Amino acid sequence: MSIFEDNKLQNTSVSELGEFGLIDHITKSYKCKNKSSLKGVGDDAAVLDFSAEKLQLLSTDMLVENIHFDLSYTPLKHLGYKAVAVNVSDICAMNGKATQITVSIAFSNRFPIEAIEELYSGIYLACEKYNVDLVGGDTTSSTSGLIISVSIVGEVEKEKVCYRKGAKINDLVVCTGDLGAAYLGLQILKREKEIFLENPEVQPDLQGNDYSLQRQLKAEARTKLIEVLDELNIVPTSMIDVSDGLSSEILHLSKQSEIGITIYEDKLPIDHTTMNLAKEINLNPVFCALNGGEDYELLFTISQDHYEKIKKDVDFTVIGHVTDKSEGNNFITNDNTSHEITAQGWDSIKNEN
Repeated sequence: MSIFEDNKLQNTSVSELGEFGLIDHITKSYKCKNKSSLKGVGDDAAVLDFSAEKLQLLSTDMLVENIHFDLSYTPLKHLGYKAVAVNVSDICAMNGKATQITVSIAFSNRFPIEAIEELYSGIYLACEKYNVDLVGGDTTSSTSGLIISVSIVGEVEKEKVCYRKGAKINDLVVCTGDLGAAYLGLQILKREKEIFLENPEVQPDLQGNDYSLQRQLKAEARTKLIEVLDELNIVPTSMIDVSDGLSSEILHLSKQSEIGITIYEDKLPIDHTTMNLAKEINLNPVFCALNGGEDYELLFTISQDHYEKIKKDVDFTVIGHVTDKSEGNNFITNDNTSHEITAQGWDSIKNEN
């Protein structure tokens, strides 16, 4: 008899906890034993100390077909590129520089050699873009579609490493780039797939949506902005990348730093094309920005002393400030109404692609 058939055991559905609740549940009693393991589970990357000057960063992401991507509208070259870029983004969130990756894939016999070559052409393109070396990996067969697992190594100077923990009361909350476009790109792709399934003779209508589609299919890590912060001599007090939606990331920073965060609707960085497209398909652009996910922008906190350094840079937007933990996490709308921030972003266990 398997444990799944043993009625004496309590069987709690994983979906009740969600991805992050599950991670907390299975790791809460585990403690790292090696002195070189400075940070384990709970941040964008593990932090290891093997040298006198720099810390080593290590992270892993897995992409599973029909959970994280749909091959009916995701080109394999784009998928390979994105698999690397999202891992580089995790290293950026630690204020580090990515150096090496390993790539492991599992695939069924429906994938010919040419398909695997196309996937790896995207991986190689991303390696060239981010100056990262592919140094190993593994391949095996799969009965449930394509699975890609990328592990990444990076480094950061010891005094410049950033964690989700560290934000201080009165710090400014800053977001890079703009939000919501990737989510809208996904909605467009899903819409056109449904239309095609109903009538295969209808050609996809993707015209005019280039920006949102690119943000969805060809994610980019914000490596250049990490360089800008270094040039400005700014070390964020806390940082995370926006992969699961701004709301979720706000809650991660708040929980790890044990503070409250207030952000403002009129400060959210939403591109005008995103704004127009959202209205066109009857979606609230603010909802897309808060809960869409896969933007891979950087969300961080800095001392108010650094405001003058970033205020004229269009790539950085101050969207709020850090408050006392007792004040909670709040979203202030344009009519000055305060709403509690809740996580409604992407959760690979609770959500379906």
